[in-house]
Amino acid sequence: MPDYDVGDRVRIDIPDETDPDHDRYHGEHGRIVEILNDEAGTLTGDERDSTIYRVRFSSGEELDLRHRAIRPPI
Repeated sequence: MPDYDVGDRVRIDIPDETDPDHDRYHGEHGRIVEILNDEAGTLTGDERDSTIYRVRFSSGEELDLRHRAIRPPI
């Protein structure tokens, strides 16, 4: 079961400053517009890793993220 649903507003949390998306997205807010699934959870042993949240920002830009990179909004 996903931690979030389509339509939920979320905050992006990318604490690793070496991640190429950190400077651009860390701390930004967006809205979940789609929830996708893959097989990543079978590789990591954590089924939550199989869920991909597609987040759209006010600019219209979209980014696909795993559960570890999103938090409730501030």
